[in-house]
Amino acid sequence: MALGPRLDLRQSQSLVMTPQLQQAIKLLALSNLELDAYLAEALEGNPLLDTAPPDGDTGPDDTPGDAPAIEAGSLDADQALAADSGTRDDLDVDFTEERFHHDSASDSVGLSGGDSDGIDFDSFADHEGTLHDHLLAQVGERFDGIEAMVAAQLVALIDEAGYLRADLADLAQRLGVPLALVEAVLAGVQGFDPSGVGGRDLAECIAIQAREADRYDPAMATMIAHLDLVAKGAFPQLKRICGVDDEDLADMIRELRGYDPKPGLRFGGGAAQAVVPDLYIRRTAEGWAVEINGGTLPRLLVNRRYYAELTQGAAAKSKAWLSEQLAGANWLVRALDQRQRTIVKVASAIVKQQEGFFLHGVSHMRPLTLRQVAEDIGMHESTVSRVTSNKYLSCARGLFELKYFFSSGISATEGDGAVSAEAVKSRIKAMIEAEDAKAILSDETIAQKLSAEGHDIARRTVVKYREAMGYGSSVQRRRQKALAG
Repeated sequence: MALGPRLDLRQSQSLVMTPQLQQAIKLLALSNLELDAYLAEALEGNPLLDTAPPDGDTGPDDTPGDAPAIEAGSLDADQALAADSGTRDDLDVDFTEERFHHDSASDSVGLSGGDSDGIDFDSFADHEGTLHDHLLAQVGERFDGIEAMVAAQLVALIDEAGYLRADLADLAQRLGVPLALVEAVLAGVQGFDPSGVGGRDLAECIAIQAREADRYDPAMATMIAHLDLVAKGAFPQLKRICGVDDEDLADMIRELRGYDPKPGLRFGGGAAQAVVPDLYIRRTAEGWAVEINGGTLPRLLVNRRYYAELTQGAAAKSKAWLSEQLAGANWLVRALDQRQRTIVKVASAIVKQQEGFFLHGVSHMRPLTLRQVAEDIGMHESTVSRVTSNKYLSCARGLFELKYFFSSGISATEGDGAVSAEAVKSRIKAMIEAEDAKAILSDETIAQKLSAEGHDIARRTVVKYREAMGYGSSVQRRRQKALAG
């Protein structure tokens, strides 16, 4: 066969994601606060984009037909699921002329485009300094010279719980100072607020607090040195070692429980960040209403009159650039409209599937998967996954992430029904919190009780759920109950 160059014509099909489609898919996965930052950049980069006035009226240079605004939406669950039964585009959402109306309290205060005289709730956030900032301020008050340098190094090695994670000999060698100086400075640091900070282990942390409370007598010192026996509940052995009777031992344990094992955790890492809901769910006379939280989003307009003014007498290259900006602005407005409609449709489907939760609580939650919601509303599973990522809804029962409503199911011992894993966890939690100190439930007993209630669950599943909720084994809980008593 002869070798040589030649030209071949081939025809094939491939999926090409345009920049506009990539942008729209990216918008789906953003939360409202993330979207607010994204739109702020878009407003800076596109001169044809503008925001609607706070009262929602269009400006003098805008016309309702030429400058569509993105508004927060409110749809009944059945209406949202019934909409768009016909054609839909690549994002599984249609373009209709409906405009959402939002009448919730979020309209009064917004993060963007709102009244500048409104209440600034961020001013009420906790701006307490970090633990290291608090300790360094005390270093300047109590030390100077080389001791202040050593104290600052020690503070830098204290973790967020308040424990010193360093070897003093290595630190002394690294700083080129005597070990005795480092130990003396550490003793001063251990007198800082909060009490117990600078301890190298739990026993030393508790001992520091006992000294400051003037309770560090020989008996207490012996108990602190044998915290492992306290954890095991070996009270007869503790009485013998400490040389105390039952009443004194009870007083010592009560005193011990009053100390903070992690004193540094009372200091946060900065300003408190509140979770802002993306959706509001409320019950009405007609059913469940799903509303987008429009208070966190600017309402975009495309200023076509400004576009007309700029193109008059402009060069061909300028007109081409302006046309590109106009197309980008139109697409962004349409993509935002699609995003809100898609979110409402997905949330409405979740509300319909989990209506028992919204009416009666977590014990009535049903198992639910992304595929079930996707099939219910006629969208792709990946679209539902993007919509439910990093988004929260607020309802009468509290604030929940959309992902919370998706969980595996536990089969029932009778019939073909199933119950959500979250409902089973809630039942296990109720059993553990209601158990008596003299009748601690084992994992096998919990599994048998759940089976009697109609839940087919194995003991190892009970163990997994119990540990996920932070509860110890029956032996550990019995010791905790004994200490609490």
